[in-house]
Amino acid sequence: MSKTFRDWDVEQGWLLPPSVLDFVPPDHLAHFVRDTVRESLDLSSIMDSYTEERGYPPYHPTMMTALLLYAYCQGVYSSRRIAKGCTERLDFMAVTGLNQPDFRTVSDFRKRHLGALSGLFVQVLKLCRQAGLAKLGHVALDGTKVRANASKHKSMSLQTAR
Repeated sequence: MSKTFRDWDVEQGWLLPPSVLDFVPPDHLAHFVRDTVRESLDLSSIMDSYTEERGYPPYHPTMMTALLLYAYCQGVYSSRRIAKGCTERLDFMAVTGLNQPDFRTVSDFRKRHLGALSGLFVQVLKLCRQAGLAKLGHVALDGTKVRANASKHKSMSLQTAR
């Protein structure tokens, strides 16, 4: 008696094209980041910079922002790795809606909107405070040097000890 296996036909066509949303679970972080950027963040400083009518239409700035934020959440910072993720990873495809920006597009978007993207950090902190995930307050640091019982030679390299 031989073991039976499930059918495996890699050349089998689909009756209807699948949606990438079918392959990524509904409670995945990719959906959360994409929907938060679309619905809760104010991207007017990024959107207002697009005034030129000529030229090939760029990728939607909301999609590019969501892609960058999701990539950062996943620990992917390189423009080349982000672009590679858009072609190989389903979670990145769920964020971009199957768009595949190349690494130069990702890099140029990041350079062009660096100031506006850093301003999104404050918006995200405010959203976290509203959701009860963070408490905002003051943190004060001073330059007080504290004596310790560690040897200077054990805790420093030879170059920094001089």
